[in-house]
Amino acid sequence: RASSLGGVMSILLGSFTLWQRELVRFFRQRSRIVGAFGSPVVFWILLGSGIGRSFTLPSPKGTMNYMEYFFPGTVVLILLFTSIFSTISIIEDRREGFLQSVLAAPISRSTIVLGKVVGATTLALIQGMAFMILAPFVIGVSPEAVLTTILVLGLVAFGLTALGYVIAWSLDSTQGFHAIMNLFLIPMWLLSGAVFPASGAPAWLQWVISLNPVTYGVAAVRWSLYGTSTYTALGGPAPLVSLTVIVVFGAAMFIVALIATHRR
Repeated sequence: RASSLGGVMSILLGSFTLWQRELVRFFRQRSRIVGAFGSPVVFWILLGSGIGRSFTLPSPKGTMNYMEYFFPGTVVLILLFTSIFSTISIIEDRREGFLQSVLAAPISRSTIVLGKVVGATTLALIQGMAFMILAPFVIGVSPEAVLTTILVLGLVAFGLTALGYVIAWSLDSTQGFHAIMNLFLIPMWLLSGAVFPASGAPAWLQWVISLNPVTYGVAAVRWSLYGTSTYTALGGPAPLVSLTVIVVFGAAMFIVALIATHRR
């Protein structure tokens, strides 16, 4: 028992150290903060202002404008950007030699995955919560809805971070990571119902959207913010289905990250 307890404490201590390093490193690089938080906010303001008057959806409260509809998608985009900027540090650590030092240290590789993923998830959640300050002015959410949304954002951020970790671990250049981001990660967000309702898309595109795990993350955030009645009027996956998918997706990506890290 003492040996097992010592192993658990070693994993927790190593993970906490890497988690702390991720936070310190992120907040020392102001350009990463601006890039991860500023770009989605600009998208929300520009798209919301440009499309706002030509977009309306029925809701129990009357009609919903585009600024309100696009708000959950913007929160998820902030999580995605923060996850990308955080996990790209794996490539930088490999190039600078820090990752090799960690791999040679007397800690398990599971510790590396846990520390990196939880650290990046924490950063994404912090920035997502910062944007949530605007929610009462746009949607008018209750305190209970805010707490539910924070939990949902944590689950979504964990899955996106684990996905970013898997991609970054297999690459050796930041240019390659940005290419994957533009070709794979951003389209995943665009085809998630964050920008336009899936009901208005062609049949083949609706099929693609239904297979996209980010779709269920956006749907879960929208449900937690709007409430059941408004969410049902908009249509979308059942809340329980969305929550199940994001939990399974996060767990699957974390397992894949563990497997990739343990491979020589």
